[in-house]
Amino acid sequence: MSQKQLVQVFEQYQKSRLHFVQTVADLATRPQNVELLQNAGVMPLLRPLVLDVVPSIQQTAALALGRLADHSNSLAEAVVAENILPQLVHSLTSQNRFYKKAAAFVLRAVAKHSPELSQEVVGCGGVDALVLCLEEFDPGVKEAAAWALGCVARHDASLAQAVLDAGAGPLLVLCLQEPEVALKRIAASTLSDICKHTPELAQTVVEAGAIAHLALMMLSRDAKLKRQLFSALSQISKHSVGLAEMVVEAEVFPAALASLRDPDEYVRKNVATLMREVAKQTPELAQLIVNCGGLAAGVDYLGSCRGNLRLPGIMMLGYVAAHSESLAKAVILSKGVPQLALCLSEESEQHIKAAAVWSIGQIGQHSSEHAKAVATSNLLPKLLELYTDASSSEDLQAKSKKALKNILQKCTFLQALEPLLYDAPSSILKHVVCQFSKVLPHDSKARRLFVTSGGLKKVQEIEAEPGSALQESINTINSCFPEEIVRYYSPGYSEVLLQRLDSYQPA
Repeated sequence: MSQKQLVQVFEQYQKSRLHFVQTVADLATRPQNVELLQNAGVMPLLRPLVLDVVPSIQQTAALALGRLADHSNSLAEAVVAENILPQLVHSLTSQNRFYKKAAAFVLRAVAKHSPELSQEVVGCGGVDALVLCLEEFDPGVKEAAAWALGCVARHDASLAQAVLDAGAGPLLVLCLQEPEVALKRIAASTLSDICKHTPELAQTVVEAGAIAHLALMMLSRDAKLKRQLFSALSQISKHSVGLAEMVVEAEVFPAALASLRDPDEYVRKNVATLMREVAKQTPELAQLIVNCGGLAAGVDYLGSCRGNLRLPGIMMLGYVAAHSESLAKAVILSKGVPQLALCLSEESEQHIKAAAVWSIGQIGQHSSEHAKAVATSNLLPKLLELYTDASSSEDLQAKSKKALKNILQKCTFLQALEPLLYDAPSSILKHVVCQFSKVLPHDSKARRLFVTSGGLKKVQEIEAEPGSALQESINTINSCFPEEIVRYYSPGYSEVLLQRLDSYQPA
């Protein structure tokens, strides 16, 4: 055999290997092929090709593995079982940028599925290798590494801590300062995934200088970047007063409010979430949201969206109102109550209704004026309906009962209370009757209206246990009227009159 023929044999072998990995990589892009490839034993065949002497074969083999692992938990486990991860990690520090991106993709595809698989990536030194990739010159390598680190960190606090322990925090903050928008997005997303777990993790990210750089990007026109930066700021703010104050001190407000009108619905949702997380912390932070026009912007936001997008806005109003009478009054003046009533009528999801009910309760619980604002929006019958409806979830029923009880204890607007006399169960009825017993002794006009509307008659029909709070309230109401009027409206009185008629002898 000549030297030329011998070279041709090796060239043909190389071409066959390259053709194989390219074909597998292409086939792996279509879900219907993945199970067939696995059944054909593709994993053991790809494993040696990840260490091939030809760089293009290495990279394409890694790409094929990543696509397979990305498809399902079982395929990711198969990659781990073949002991491929240590090989990838070992090569990650020495190969070219194309291989590094492909290897990082495999680690990301494995880690995304579960904490257990993420732990496998940590255990084989994958996180340390990925952090080294964050120091690469090539932005594509940094992006691939940051994405993989985010997939590790998102599962739980211990995995996020492993990412920070490897030194990722300051490097991810540096990535925020790079000119490439795609890299900024992934870095912000990964920081958000780290911060969400505990105050300590969020504090570590803050100490690396993240807040200032996230705040600087608020004016970006890139919707995906804005989604991630507002998410990260929300995850930082949610943990404590101190962290929320640090976000506010970066002058995030009122600039963030402009993004409540962003064309991208998830940008708007994440801004509303940030407002919620800040507002819930202290009355002072809630007041800051009010002062910068956050309530009016939040109410407008609720009117422009539907479904789960409404949830953070609904809760933001509730958190603001919960702090004090004056803040609840600010929600009322911003037309928050009619907007919450609209959310309650338009939404079908139980958890959204429960959030709206909770916020309504936070507004109406403070004083008679606050309760009247809720009552005049015709919300008391709606709350009663949700409480008594058997199809309502336990949470919705519990929140409806609590909100109704808290509002009723402050409500002196009798016109709104009277319909509840006819429909409310005893657990709610006692609060309704109690309010009448507080108001009627001091309001002659209300007493007259109470008789003519049928309210007094209805009260006489209520069966209350002797000595109970309900019976005491009924007694107080009855003492507001002449005895003959009370007797006239008592059940059975008409029969007594008829009996007297039967025995009456005219003179």
